[in-house]
This record gives sequence, C-alpha cells and structure tokens, in this order.
Amino acid sequence: MAVNVETLDKLERKITLELPVEVIQKEVESRLKRLQRQVKMDGFRPGKVPLSVVAKQYGYSVQYEVMNDKVGEAFNTAAQEAQLRIAGQPRINEKEGAAEGTVAFEAIFEVFPEVKIADLSAAEVEKVTAEVNDTAIDRTLDILRKQRRTFAQRPADEAAQDGDRVTIDFEGKIDGEPFEGGQATAFQFLVGEGQMLKEFEDAVRGMKVGESKTFPLSFPEDYHGKDVAGKQADFLVTLNKLEAAHLPEVNETFVKSLGIADGTVESLRADIKKNLEREVKFRVQGRNKTAVMDALVAKAELDLPKSSVEAEVQRLVEGARADLKQRGVKDADKAPIPAELFQEQAERRVRLGLVVAELVNANGLHAKPAQIDAHINELAASYESPAEVVRWYKSDNRRLAEIEAIVIENNVTEFVLAQAKVTEKTVSFDDLMGQS
Repeated sequence: MAVNVETLDKLERKITLELPVEVIQKEVESRLKRLQRQVKMDGFRPGKVPLSVVAKQYGYSVQYEVMNDKVGEAFNTAAQEAQLRIAGQPRINEKEGAAEGTVAFEAIFEVFPEVKIADLSAAEVEKVTAEVNDTAIDRTLDILRKQRRTFAQRPADEAAQDGDRVTIDFEGKIDGEPFEGGQATAFQFLVGEGQMLKEFEDAVRGMKVGESKTFPLSFPEDYHGKDVAGKQADFLVTLNKLEAAHLPEVNETFVKSLGIADGTVESLRADIKKNLEREVKFRVQGRNKTAVMDALVAKAELDLPKSSVEAEVQRLVEGARADLKQRGVKDADKAPIPAELFQEQAERRVRLGLVVAELVNANGLHAKPAQIDAHINELAASYESPAEVVRWYKSDNRRLAEIEAIVIENNVTEFVLAQAKVTEKTVSFDDLMGQS
C-alpha cells in the first residue's frame, strides 16, 4: 500500500490514516465478548451478564482502547512502509470528511534528520596525557594514614592547630537574633580541613580548652543555607575539648591492614600506583572524550527534532528535582524549575547523540561483548571483592546499558583521534585530578 507522506517543516511530517469502521466494530465486539466471560455484576451469575449490559457499562472504554490500538498499528505499518525513522511520539487527531465506511486520522510527527559529518581529518583535537609520580603516591599514602589516625587529648596549655579535633559549643546571631542551624553543643570538627567556613576555622585556631571567643562571620552569597546566604553573623564559640591527631607509622602492621599480604612498603606503593593509574586513565579518557565530542559537534550538520529536545529537557528537569529531593528539599517533586534553563544543554545532548549514532553505525563502532566485560572488570578491580562488583553490573540490564554507552563513546573517541589533527599535551597529576 502506497503511503502518502506530507512534509510540513524540516523534520515534521504528516500521514493520513484511514480505518474501516467494520474492522473496528468487529474488534470491539470481540473484546466485549471476552469481557462478558469475566465480568461480575449484581443480579447475574459470573459469565452470564447479557452482552448488551456489558456494552452499556464498558462499551465506551473498549471502543477507546480499540481505536488507540488500531490507529497505533496503522501508524507503525505506514511508517515502516515509508521507511521513516520516527523521532518522538506522533500527535494523532481524527480527521473530518472520511470516506463512507471509514474513519480517518492525521498523524503529525518528526523524523530523525540526515546527519552530515565533515571530513574529520580537518578536525583539531587536543589530547591530554598524564603520569602518576612519587609525589602523587606520597599524597595518597598520607590520605590513607589520615583515614586511620587516632586522637589524644592535648595538654591544657596547648592551643588548637591544623589537624586537631576540637569539640566546641557555639551560638550565632544575625542582627542580635538567633537563627536556625546557628547553635550547637559538643560539636566536633577537624581544624584546617575545610569542614567549616574559613572565618570559623581561623577563629578557633589558636584557642585553648576553656576559652571562649566572639567573632564576626560573613556567609558567602552562594552559601547552601539560603536564609543566611550573604549575611553577616556574630558567633560565640567555647572550646571544650582539644585532641591532637596521631598518624600511624607506615610499617608492616599498617601495610597489612590495607590488605597487602606481604606487608612491605614497596608492595603498598605499587598497589597505590596501580589504582592511581587506573583513575588517571579514566580521567584522561574523560577529558579526551570531551575534546572529541566538541570537535564532532563542530563538524556536524543536522536539524534537531523538537520532540527529542523537549523530551531531553524534561529528563533534565526531573533529574534536577530528584537531586533536590536527595538533598532533603521539601516538595522537591513540585519545584518550579524553568525548562529554559536546560534548553542549551538538551540541544547539545540530542545533537551529540545523533552525531555519535551516525558515526557508530557508519563505521561499526558498536560495543563488543569483550569490550564491555573488560570495562566492567577494570571498574571492579579497585574494589575489595571484584567478582561481586562484576555480578552487580551484569545482574541489571540498565547498568549494562550504561557500560555499553561508555564503551561506545570510548570507541568513537579513539576513532576520531585516529582521524583528526591531534595535539598532545601533558598535564600534571594535580591538574588532572583537580587538586592544583
């Protein structure tokens, strides 16, 4: 059957669907008869309700279901015959003036665009590399020691310094009035580790047990507590307890506590280096992937399906609400989040998704099972029980799909880097890890 597809806009199309009334009526009658055998009504034995009574009770809803099903089937058949790649859901409305014995519908929808990717050999991409040095290993070793530190009370005449654990009472006021979250007793934090605002830490540093101090504190404009953000408060703080940190020595006992069987420092450093190299690899891949995707977007020409962009905007809005809910924001699911905030991001995501899909299909860059397994094993290797992590990934199709998407993006990255004009740049470990 020839399908007449009318072009309304760049990607917008229209198809007219005609359905025989007789076919619809037969299907309605068939479903009502099946329903008759199941329905229960007062005054009738099960399965003995007259068909006319069933039709009066359920006829409208059955008619609605049949029409939806038949129109959907007709649309899918027409789209397949016309070899259309449908983007999003069609808008289907009944059309007047149908031929006798038929009902007609108009389906308005978008199709996926033709994606044109320019010669990638002209694309310029900066590829970064990084190495794990002894300094990075030493810093990680210090972090491991801090995670296992113990605390002992300082002598009464000693003052608080960086690394100490302090126990304090404090009360804050704004314009002479207490505010929510501005008071606490027996509150602990580590001095100099960014757990409190800098002005608060500066005030406590140098205090001795039993001392009290008042000081002003200006809350940043972007402070998470909106009620106090950008305001100045006056705090009274009393130091009740002061404990100095003791870091464990890097000896056989310490090394074995970290799961290194032979207990040697050399093996521990080698294990740290291996884990850091794995993290560096993922970070480098991420940076290079971003550079490649930017180059792809610049080299691609295509129209964006509005329906796909709108769906992506909605996903981003729902994601923002879910994040607010996780942070404990009240009525987060009803938060008035303007969709336009995500318009640009959604357009880029849709554009990139279409370009990547085109490149994958044209060049056979799909994720192979062996690649998926290798990536999962690499992720699992940094955990204490890798086999359990592997099972966790493979037990859920959604998680497997996420890994497959990552592998495909890696394949695309390597493909583009092999084609493009690549400039290599070595970055420091600190820069890569965001510690500089």
